[in-house]
Amino acid sequence: MASTKEYLDFILEQLSELDEISYRAMMGEYIIYYRGKIVGGIYDDRFLVKPVKSAVAMMPEADLELPYEGSKEMLLVDNVENKEFLRDLLEAMYGELPVVKKKK
Repeated sequence: MASTKEYLDFILEQLSELDEISYRAMMGEYIIYYRGKIVGGIYDDRFLVKPVKSAVAMMPEADLELPYEGSKEMLLVDNVENKEFLRDLLEAMYGELPVVKKKK
């Protein structure tokens, strides 16, 4: 099942307190970037983030879920209604995220 544009728009609105949020559509899903780094994505209308230490510390009860078959597990963000939490989460994660490799 692909994610809806409405859910993408909702998540982007919830992340609107952050500068440099962008996304890229990929096979019916959406990769979410913060300041040029991949933080996670929207898969089957679920907001999932990379399980870096800061994200695990902020969401110790979060479920690990597969975005799609054959992928690595990611953390399910349940608290998508709370803009301040999402802002703090992405800001905390930023330093732990790898730099996106440029295509040649």
